[in-house]
Amino acid sequence: MIGDALMGLLQPRKTLPPKLLYDETGCRLFGDITALPEYYLTRTELSILRRLGPSLRAHVPAHGWMVEYGASSSLKAAIVLRQLDRPAGYIPIDIAPDALASVQSDLHPDFPSLEILPICADFLRPVELPAPARDARIFGFFPGSTIGNLEPTAATAFLRLARATLGPGALFLVGADLRKPADRLLPAYDDAQGVTAAFNLNLLTRLNREAGANFDLDRFAHRALWNDAESRVEMHLVSLADQSVRLGRQHITFRRGETIHTENSYKHAPEAFDRIAAAAGWRTIERWTDDDGLFALTLLGGTPGA
Repeated sequence: MIGDALMGLLQPRKTLPPKLLYDETGCRLFGDITALPEYYLTRTELSILRRLGPSLRAHVPAHGWMVEYGASSSLKAAIVLRQLDRPAGYIPIDIAPDALASVQSDLHPDFPSLEILPICADFLRPVELPAPARDARIFGFFPGSTIGNLEPTAATAFLRLARATLGPGALFLVGADLRKPADRLLPAYDDAQGVTAAFNLNLLTRLNREAGANFDLDRFAHRALWNDAESRVEMHLVSLADQSVRLGRQHITFRRGETIHTENSYKHAPEAFDRIAAAAGWRTIERWTDDDGLFALTLLGGTPGA
């Protein structure tokens, strides 16, 4: 952790990897964020997922295995699994072991015969599926617009890696928030109750606890902004004073107003998302959106010969 943090904080424009946002407290706070009135993404995606049954069954073969990337909650997996035709197994992949344990225990009562094989891993790196799934038909699932946290080149790299992991003939359902006016976007990342601010600042609390840092949270503030040129919402932590912070053996200086860039949320138009997927060897089979065009779920299939 110290190495990842120092790598970003010693750059001319300071950054921290967004994966550090998701410790136990961060996962809980993000769950709170998804229930906020300003955060339209989760409830919009859920409304789309709940009506996919006939369409999914038309594409996804029976007795297959579902592989979910970033499986920190059982809610969306349960909705999709109920709509598939007799799924044989489910492989949740997440970096947080506690979240995986909760997903498994939450799903078991409703799916007692479903084989659940969690993988605790960083899914941006190569992942090997367990033996029972290697010769099965695979249906990948990547909900929640997490792909928007990746720069376009990194999103293509992830999709290429996922294609290799899921194997020939796999299908991949990917959630993505769509580009829209900033006044509709920004409240979802800077809510009136300050939950998103607490989520962002918790990253510094985690560094204090786990990496021996001495960030004073009263001297930093949350900021969300829209970068139109890059088509993304950015989250930053702003230094409220000139100060020095210790991390490991390093002392890191901050100027008043200087920021730590903690997360991006890219908002792609559908055609831009299709270009990213195509560069990774996927083709768009079908796309579903809500009536207001806020959010999309895109079903991808492999491009022959790619």
